[in-house]
Amino acid sequence: MFVKICGITSEEDALFAVSMGADSVGFILAPSIRQLSTEDVSHIIKRIPPEIITVGVFKDELKENVVKVVNKLGLSGAQLHGHETKEETQWIADRVQFVIKAFKAGQPMVKEFSDYGADALLLDSHAPGSGEVFDWSLAEDVEDSSRLILSGGLNPDNVADGIKSTKPWGVDVSTGVEKSPGIKDPIKVKAFIDAARSVKFNSDNSSVDSAPFYDWSRDVNF
Repeated sequence: MFVKICGITSEEDALFAVSMGADSVGFILAPSIRQLSTEDVSHIIKRIPPEIITVGVFKDELKENVVKVVNKLGLSGAQLHGHETKEETQWIADRVQFVIKAFKAGQPMVKEFSDYGADALLLDSHAPGSGEVFDWSLAEDVEDSSRLILSGGLNPDNVADGIKSTKPWGVDVSTGVEKSPGIKDPIKVKAFIDAARSVKFNSDNSSVDSAPFYDWSRDVNF
């Protein structure tokens, strides 16, 4: 199970998440109480092991700026969390190694994800960053769950149920592992990662052997 800890605001939180087994850490580069400057992100990622996927989160940013920032900072990829069009997302995906396109659960565009050219689809609540959980049955709109990253209101207590319900490739959390906005709680981070990794599936996604998995390494060379 791919685990991404997002909304990282400090080197300490980033390194702790990695030490607990996170596969990816995300940095908000859009207006937010968790927003970081490019200088701050540059400083933090210098200490992160190269095998960890570092993601910059953007919202309605000019596509040229997304590509410029990702490549200048040496980030692994970009998460597009706004109203980016299919054409804009594809343009970015052609120039960035790894692209996550985020949608709010229930949006009709979810069913058109394959036209965006992104590597993974992040399904979020109607109010991203609020810590609110959405109706997980809406994940049925995602045609290929092996590219689904479940987000929106996840925390150590409900992430296992969310995984069992939606059978995603990965999970993403920010608010659910914080002790205050932008500050991660080490106990919650560890508990979240442990809970996410406790759920496993058979190849038919019905039982407990191996989790569904999109082999992004086949398409993306870090």
